[in-house]
Amino acid sequence: MNMNKSGLVNEISKKSRLTKAQVRQIVDETFEYIAYRLSKGDKFQILGFGTFSVKKRASRDGTNPQTGEKIKIDAKNLPVFTPGKKLVEKVNKGKKDF
Repeated sequence: MNMNKSGLVNEISKKSRLTKAQVRQIVDETFEYIAYRLSKGDKFQILGFGTFSVKKRASRDGTNPQTGEKIKIDAKNLPVFTPGKKLVEKVNKGKKDF
């Protein structure tokens, strides 16, 4: 099952008895805050769930696949998620319902 943000909001709204607008605001603010902390170079850990961090990718040489021309690919920062132990256990346990 693939789920987008609207699906997440709908499921949490049903479970929590909060309105979709309230849940959407909480989800949006949560994602924004995580992105903000990562943009500052911080790690963001949710105990039992996992850790969001930033991995620095060095610049490198590449090839344009259309022209074969050699190009320089700039260095960049990539967000990375490392699952926590409890999340891994829940995934492997295969809980059937929310």
